[in-house]
Amino acid sequence: MATVLLLRHGRTTANATGGLAGHRPVELDDTGRDQARRVGGRLRALPLAAVVTSPLIRCRQTVELALPDVVPAVDEGLIECGYGDWEGRPLKELAEDPLWPVVQQHPSAVVFPNGEAMAAMSARAVATIRRWDAKVTAEHGTDALWVACSHGDVIKAIVADAMGLHLDEFQRIVADPASVSVIRYTPTRPFLVRLNDTADLSALVPPKKADGQAADPASQSDAAVGGGAGAGV
Repeated sequence: MATVLLLRHGRTTANATGGLAGHRPVELDDTGRDQARRVGGRLRALPLAAVVTSPLIRCRQTVELALPDVVPAVDEGLIECGYGDWEGRPLKELAEDPLWPVVQQHPSAVVFPNGEAMAAMSARAVATIRRWDAKVTAEHGTDALWVACSHGDVIKAIVADAMGLHLDEFQRIVADPASVSVIRYTPTRPFLVRLNDTADLSALVPPKKADGQAADPASQSDAAVGGGAGAGV
């Protein structure tokens, strides 16, 4: 079957300030626009059979900057998780909410207040990717490559499914802004070909504290809900 390149949108103003965008019309910041252009240079070298995007503007902007000659299909199935009352709030504030440790350790049980269940987000995202992959395969053959532009938690859920992981393990996965994760589906099982590929190893350098000391890894054990701004930012 075909191979999907899962593209996360570039950095947004919400990512940069530590907020949770959710379904809000948050746009790319200058860094995110640069990220989209850079990843576009890599994507344009490929014979892409299809490009599909979440309807949210940060994904549509990413595709427009990365692949300016492409008119993508828009699919609601790739939209960000509906965080409900959490949307628009700072992550530091949300970390004090009693629901936060459940999001971190048992996300399959989470239903966001006035929002979506994380299990429902995972199910509709995986179903959307598999439906599109079957469509691209039928129309363009098993060697076809295609792009799906979506959001951090959505991509993590799709990758977890491909790896045969329970949703409760998906917070162990990282999907940085403008990263590409690649899955090749087959009749019997998927293969994870690339994960969180940005072709920028400088992001692996731990961020520094104000005093110049490396940040304590123990203080960073929680996953960034929504995907975060990326390592090294």
